Amino acid sequence: MTDAQQDTAIRDEWGAIDGNFIEQVTAALGAADAKAIRALTRDLHAADVADLIESLEQPDRVRLIAALGRSFDVEALAELDETVRDEVMEALPNEVIASAIKKLDTDDALYLIEDLERSEQEDILAKVPEQDRAALSRALDYPEETAGRLMQTEFVAVPEFWSIGKTIDHMRTEKGVPENFVEIYVVDPSFHLKGFVPLSRLLRSPREKKIAAVMDEEQTVFKVTDGQEEAAYKFKQYNLVSAAVTDEAGRLVGMLMVDDIVDVIHEEAEEDILHLGGVGDESISDTVAETTRSRFTWLFVNLVTAVLASWVISWFDATLQQMVALAILMPIVASQGGNAATQTMTVVVRALATRTLGPQNLLRVTFRESAVGLINGLLFALIMGLFAWWWFGSGPLGVIIGAAMVINLLAAALGGMLIPILLDRFDIDPAISSGAFVTTVTDVVGFFAFLGLASIWLV
Repeated sequence: MTDAQQDTAIRDEWGAIDGNFIEQVTAALGAADAKAIRALTRDLHAADVADLIESLEQPDRVRLIAALGRSFDVEALAELDETVRDEVMEALPNEVIASAIKKLDTDDALYLIEDLERSEQEDILAKVPEQDRAALSRALDYPEETAGRLMQTEFVAVPEFWSIGKTIDHMRTEKGVPENFVEIYVVDPSFHLKGFVPLSRLLRSPREKKIAAVMDEEQTVFKVTDGQEEAAYKFKQYNLVSAAVTDEAGRLVGMLMVDDIVDVIHEEAEEDILHLGGVGDESISDTVAETTRSRFTWLFVNLVTAVLASWVISWFDATLQQMVALAILMPIVASQGGNAATQTMTVVVRALATRTLGPQNLLRVTFRESAVGLINGLLFALIMGLFAWWWFGSGPLGVIIGAAMVINLLAAALGGMLIPILLDRFDIDPAISSGAFVTTVTDVVGFFAFLGLASIWLV
């Protein structure tokens, strides 16, 4: 069976693990039929096994791993969602985790144990070979979400005076060569990085030629303390496939691969989407308590801002009592402003994340968003003015809601633009913080403009 056929067989039309397949696996687990379980999962990719584990009920996850035994692809553990990974790691014996770590690259091995208790980490590391233990212990000392945590410490490094032939022979015989790599790094005796040679160029060069003659000196290099967002940006910006990582002294200590960076890009995009919705770092696998705690904070902030908007409305209670039409039309003004602000805010937050918005184009983009807000405000002012006049038979009411619409959509454009920029300037994540403040601006400005104009002209 080909990979494509296998993928089709286990996934439904939405790309999720097929329910019938999950039922077959669950039934085999219930019957403790290890042979059937191995047959069902024999041709699955590690990523598919990870999705299968996440699709099972909590007790069945470890039972599946135990039933597969030696045939279990430990790379599946590195593909698990963090919440499920933590559950599985807590349930698996340390001996099993240590055995898995021996078969994984350092970056994947680190992912499995980075959130365990320190005592658990030490117990597991004591069971792995000394070289792996030293590499993982050193990586754990680097801050989270840095190149030092993300890198793998397996790489190929040779001196510049070696020949092409000797380098190729070294790669064929050396046991520590990583399974996947695309560059050979060139170092001096102190392991300071001198340059690199693409693997394709190495294989096309004569055996007798020296490494120094074919290496490139210009390259993108990361420090172990560089943030993973910085690494992801440069991989995208410069179309990198791999890159060297050095310590503070400039010594080569690891390399980043594009597959790890793709995970970072996916995580950052997912994080921005979740933050824009005010749900933090939430996962579909989280418990009720974790999900409630994640959402409560920003719901509370929204409640406070809603109370502020209601307080503004209370200033015009006499106006509302005299003209019921105002209460009917008032939500339209706030809703249009909120939607317009969300559009601008989403574009700006994404531009800040991808570094396409900065001092050099800030004024131009602000002018563009203001112009869009003003034009949309005038168009919707015309539409709502005519609608209010037709509905309530009041020309002045149509003029007032039209004027309020122009004011609020212009405020929405400016708020959606400037609030994320100000938050970013003060090192506050604009993705998670902007929504509540922008909504407050549009609600307060919309209600104040609509009811204020009405109290002056109609009452």
